[in-house]
Amino acid sequence: MKPDILVFAPSPSASVMQQLDAHFQCHHLWSIPAAEQEAYVDSVAARVRGIVTTGPLGVDAALAARLPRLEIVSLNSVGYDKIDLDALRARGVPVTNTPGVLTDDVADLAVLLLLSAARRLPAMDRYVRDGDWSARKPLAPSRSVRGKVAGIFGFGRIGQAIAGRLAALGMQIHYYQPRPVGGAAVQGVPVPRADSLLALAHESDYLVLSAPANAATRHAVNAAVLAALGPEGTLVNIARGALVDEAALIAALQARTLGAAALDVFAHEPEVPPALRALDNVVLTPHIGSLTVETRHAMGQLAVDNLLAHFAGQPLLTPLP
Repeated sequence: MKPDILVFAPSPSASVMQQLDAHFQCHHLWSIPAAEQEAYVDSVAARVRGIVTTGPLGVDAALAARLPRLEIVSLNSVGYDKIDLDALRARGVPVTNTPGVLTDDVADLAVLLLLSAARRLPAMDRYVRDGDWSARKPLAPSRSVRGKVAGIFGFGRIGQAIAGRLAALGMQIHYYQPRPVGGAAVQGVPVPRADSLLALAHESDYLVLSAPANAATRHAVNAAVLAALGPEGTLVNIARGALVDEAALIAALQARTLGAAALDVFAHEPEVPPALRALDNVVLTPHIGSLTVETRHAMGQLAVDNLLAHFAGQPLLTPLP
């Protein structure tokens, strides 16, 4: 008999969805109208042994408590800040995620956002579309990134992948995270570690966020950090919106005490403050760091493979510690 699992969101990979339905009795919560989802969960709760969820959706303690047979949570994302790990660990329920498979695409987007902000790509696009080029209206030059300092907050897999790409553009790389990375280097060149995030912001022309979201990093990028980055500085965030004090960010951008921001993540997704959307010194994307055909398939496949391993009594591929 196939194990019952609760699927919070569909994968864009048809193959992943087919495998889920082939190996498990799937209860697709995403297909149920929002007003009916609570009742639907109650109707299947006694049978559910596994969950497939995403970083933004997570699993809270209240939901987990409603599922007496829950054995595993397979997270189709790297970030797990909305997973109540304490509640699940107290019950001995393992949680898996999908590290590694999305590193390259997220790093690529970080570089794309940084370059888009530096070269003012949205403004250049509007300049052509609005007929300003054909009207020969004045056009201010943008800035080169070569020789500039990119400070990276969070120097794990993704942070180091970003560093390698930016170094190839001729940028100098600095980093900060509380625990030093032994032998940190990019292309054979040692990468200096700042004494603090505030110090990193002082040193940087571009501050790129790739740290995990947790209690220690919540609003780590505050008004003081933004002021240190300064009116010529740019903030790039491909990590989580919770890392940034969004109100302070908006105020700094409006006052031009921060030069620009390029953001793929926000505090209350999918809501983006109108004040942020109204600014002309921001580049905004809708949390698409891993949104490629190839990466979403790889993420979904790893989520499926973790479920298959669990129910076959085999070691999990990518369990959270």
